[in-house]
Amino acid sequence: MNNSLNNLSPLDGRYSDRISDVALLFSESALIQKRFDIEIEWLLFVLNENFYQTIKISKKDIKRIKKFQADFNNSYAKKIKSIENKTNHDVKAVEYFINDFLKKNGLEKFVSYVHLGLTSEDVNSLAYALMIRDITDKSISSLNELNKKIKFLATKYKNISFLARTHGQPASPSTLGKELLVFNKRLKRQLVIVKNIKPMAKWGGATGNYHTIHIANQKRDPVTIATKFIRKFNIEHNKVTTQIEPHDWIAEISHSFIRINNIVDDLNKDMWLYIANDIYALKTVENEVGSSTMPHKVNPIDFENSEGNIGLANALFNYFAEKLSKSRLQRDLSDSTTIRNVGVAFGYSIISYKSTLNGLNKISPNKKKIKDELNENWSVLSEAVQTVMRLENIDNAYEKLKELTRGKSLNKQKYIEFINDLNISSKNKEYLLKLKPENYIGVAPKLK
Repeated sequence: MNNSLNNLSPLDGRYSDRISDVALLFSESALIQKRFDIEIEWLLFVLNENFYQTIKISKKDIKRIKKFQADFNNSYAKKIKSIENKTNHDVKAVEYFINDFLKKNGLEKFVSYVHLGLTSEDVNSLAYALMIRDITDKSISSLNELNKKIKFLATKYKNISFLARTHGQPASPSTLGKELLVFNKRLKRQLVIVKNIKPMAKWGGATGNYHTIHIANQKRDPVTIATKFIRKFNIEHNKVTTQIEPHDWIAEISHSFIRINNIVDDLNKDMWLYIANDIYALKTVENEVGSSTMPHKVNPIDFENSEGNIGLANALFNYFAEKLSKSRLQRDLSDSTTIRNVGVAFGYSIISYKSTLNGLNKISPNKKKIKDELNENWSVLSEAVQTVMRLENIDNAYEKLKELTRGKSLNKQKYIEFINDLNISSKNKEYLLKLKPENYIGVAPKLK
């Protein structure tokens, strides 16, 4: 855990132990390494593809360069950053670092082919595509863990009926499991959508017209060459762009995670209300304090924490979707500083998923409260009664039940008296007399 108390962002301080592995995927060091790997791979690609007048490279030299690539560590990143401080250009710093290695290791004949035919945005677009793919996969893994827990509880509680509420008022009963299943299904659908979004990168040079690759390979299609290289990384090649990849796919991912996060937040809010209404009880944690002055407090802090972090994540995702898909003419630099923060939104999201999961691990149904609440609300059976009355062609069925129940207390005795006075078939009368709020749950336990 990061023990520094001087970090500006809680992601790097208070919450660092929760997302340490996530931070590594979108750190400055990670970005530098991705650029470094891409530049090395492109160098070897250029040499192996026999670009115009390129020097042939031996297997021995390929092995030496590959070892240099594999040995990337924090010292590499620091040296590249030091070069950047002088050049004030991040991608050029990587190029100079590689050139320095080649010169010092008898490989100077390959220096002119480093970064050949590229603009920095080619490298950056591929680097960010790889990083966003990695952090998306990490987020999906965290969501799968959360959704697995939701499905487990949905199955475990599928037969526990309780008083549902619409507009905050008593409504036709449901089961705790079915209501959790709703969230499981919603998340499952959105996860399918986000998994199908393909990360994209461009490789077309300064204004997207493949000028320099075309010069280096005048007898070959430069678009085909670029596509062949991009596919080495399992990334889709966006063939027609300006200097920058237009980031529409990032907007798609951002919008997907906004929807995913809204679903998780909807669950947070429901759980908060269920706990507030004693439908669920929270397990106590030894030595945990709920209030600085009220010793009895056991608060739904995990759901509240998740809600707050989702708000931060979605504010960022919304901005990314709005901002990154717009650029002046062939490019401006406003996307550069923006895209560096994409990992922050994922960081807040993953914290929220873990907090919601922690909250779900602490809940248990308050069966006494649930039973008492059902027994106090026999009026919810009015829906069933008026439906049977309609089927038996009794006029004004709805109005008669409205007169009996709306704004009035209906207990078991009054309910039975009303049913016995109905002029309906013995079969339907028997059905209604057996009906109770706790068993009026439709097919809720059978839904999958």
